[in-house]
Amino acid sequence: MPISPELLIYGLIFVGVVVLVEGAYLTVFGKSISLNNRVSRRLDMMEKGQKRQDVLEQLRKEMAAHAKTGGIPLYSLLASKAQRAAIAFSPQQLMMIMGVLAGMAFMAMTIATNTGPMVNAVIAAAVGVGGVYTWVSMKANKRMALIEEQLPDAIELMVRSLKVGHPFSSAIQIVAKELPDPLATEFGMIADESAYGRDVAEALKEMAERLDMQDMRFLAVAVAIQQQSGGNLAEILAGLSRVIRARFRLFRRVKAITAEAQWSGKFLSGFPVAALIFINVSDPNYYDGVRDHPLFIMGCIAVGMFLAANLFVMRILTNIKV
Repeated sequence: MPISPELLIYGLIFVGVVVLVEGAYLTVFGKSISLNNRVSRRLDMMEKGQKRQDVLEQLRKEMAAHAKTGGIPLYSLLASKAQRAAIAFSPQQLMMIMGVLAGMAFMAMTIATNTGPMVNAVIAAAVGVGGVYTWVSMKANKRMALIEEQLPDAIELMVRSLKVGHPFSSAIQIVAKELPDPLATEFGMIADESAYGRDVAEALKEMAERLDMQDMRFLAVAVAIQQQSGGNLAEILAGLSRVIRARFRLFRRVKAITAEAQWSGKFLSGFPVAALIFINVSDPNYYDGVRDHPLFIMGCIAVGMFLAANLFVMRILTNIKV
């Protein structure tokens, strides 16, 4: 039998690994780490009695920890995504989680399947690393989507603050207090750094590079130009807000137009695999007549490569930069 129900077991173990990482994260850090908190994590930490300087130091350490470990061979696969996701787990903790989950997956596959220990070890390592990578990617994508959605509102709030006479540093503090996470904590760190003497434009530029976000770079450049050459910052930011909203609407429109092609590619690649698993589960002897053919293994490899190429090509065709 070329594909056995063991594949279903491998898939369930992978899903269990992702759910287990999420459960451990919420258990350790609780709701305070949630992305959609009405009160930002920074304010929540200060309300619990921590000093402003200690909170700033802790948040900076968390957000900069992953950038310093990109050279580690294994961790370099997810260092940039972990940085954009602002994962509170340290790099050492994430690598330890990978090892623990790989060990648990190996034991589960040893008990539930009949494959050899070498195959189980390879698959367990892939499940441990892949599960953590998938979880971090999901966190990063969700956080970046929220920041992109919140940024125009934050800029408009700064514009209103500037028009009533507040300095730019006070406008950033208002954004940090009024908006929810994740953008509130990011701007709160900039406000704290500004209070301790750091240049606001420099802090905005560093945040834009850390998040790898084009709209944030526009904001940093606008503030830097206004500081050097003067001008009405409120009008500049109001125009920037309109541009960002227009880009956001265009991005959503492009995403809606390409959604059919994206899901078609996923369906065309996933349906043959799902049908193959269903056939083997319902009739394990279905392929007995051809599995001993010398070209059968090569055919399976070729089909798998074509299915993977379909996903890759459809992703390239629908990855339209806005």
